Amino acid sequence: MSKAVLVTGAAGFIGAAVSKHLLAEGCRVFGVDNLNDYYDIRLKLHRLDELRGQEGFTFDALDIADADAVKRYFEKRKVDVVYHLAARAGVRYSIDHPYVYQTANVIGTLNVLEGMRYHGPRKGVLASSSSLYAGHDAPFEEKMVVDFPVSPYAASKKSMEVLAHSYHCLHDLDLSILRYFTVYGPAGRPDMSPYRFTKWIAEGTPIQIYGDGTQSRDFTFIADVVSGTVAAQKPLGYEIINIGGGTRPTSLLEMIAILEEHLGKKASLEFLPECTGDVKHTGSSIAKAKNLLDWEPQTAIRQGLEATVAWYQANAAWLRHLPV
Repeated sequence: MSKAVLVTGAAGFIGAAVSKHLLAEGCRVFGVDNLNDYYDIRLKLHRLDELRGQEGFTFDALDIADADAVKRYFEKRKVDVVYHLAARAGVRYSIDHPYVYQTANVIGTLNVLEGMRYHGPRKGVLASSSSLYAGHDAPFEEKMVVDFPVSPYAASKKSMEVLAHSYHCLHDLDLSILRYFTVYGPAGRPDMSPYRFTKWIAEGTPIQIYGDGTQSRDFTFIADVVSGTVAAQKPLGYEIINIGGGTRPTSLLEMIAILEEHLGKKASLEFLPECTGDVKHTGSSIAKAKNLLDWEPQTAIRQGLEATVAWYQANAAWLRHLPV
């Protein structure tokens, strides 16, 4: 019998891509998502439409913050692995909406861990964030102390990590915690700079940059994130692992220059004050991922942005009406 997996946040950027990959491998995928309106739901439905037509995919609308609903779901669906990718993301939004992040990221994770505790499975892959490294100098290593998060979003992810550790110790759950670094690519989140900058350049709208544009990110292409996520389903006990580009980080101004080339248009830039809680530079050490998962990224930033632009242009007719 084919492996059965649960993917939380299946309509999200990473969740949908992981689901698509697992289906191609012959898995039965049970996807859940609450389809919240953090960004335009049409993008989430676009991702879901690609999954719903594939054999082996079952979708249920589910809010992981609802403990009773999650309990009933685990009683109903018997799976071999949980990919817990549902979360509220974004540093800036979390500053003004902290309760949402605690509810989704901490209570939601608790409910999923409780479901695993009582109803199985024993293996889970959980999404964390490189935002925890704020205050450290890159490259960021998993052994760095990240006990002092500077945003409610990062605090919720740190809480999720230590909560998972307690369930590993108390209930023998095998949990891989993945700290993702600035994931981008086709059908990416519209609140992320690769999507927003592509849209703004294409439409002739000034690009809003918080700071001077020299801030850099360790951009990680979605296909590489998927392969690292799936590789983490192996038995590891409890491990925190960076999933990042692992090369020289790219500044926002460098990214804009690459997008200008692919779009054949010049960008208009509007500089705004730096945002409190943002990390100036991110850069991942991926030695642990190489060692434990035999994983490293394969996609250069220029290649990844080319694919992102191609997807945007192919869907521009409806994306131009989608706000960022």
